[in-house]
Amino acid sequence: METQTPEKQISEKQKTTAILLAFFLGALGIHRFYVGKTGTGIIMLLLTLTIVGVYISGVWAIVDLVMIVCDKFKDGKGLIII
Repeated sequence: METQTPEKQISEKQKTTAILLAFFLGALGIHRFYVGKTGTGIIMLLLTLTIVGVYISGVWAIVDLVMIVCDKFKDGKGLIII
């Protein structure tokens, strides 16, 4: 019996753009708005208004950046950004 693996569904969003946005404006969550994750983008944006939140969203942005580089980050539709 063969095991079928589903094909990777790839996002139409550009990986390079997502990386640059996450690197330069990551703490503001701009990269999340770009990929269609507006809810978490708003949360990151609001977090930057507080002293403690800046550090939280900064770490969050670094994690997102690593995930984008390693092809593990998905857009708002659940498609992988490559």
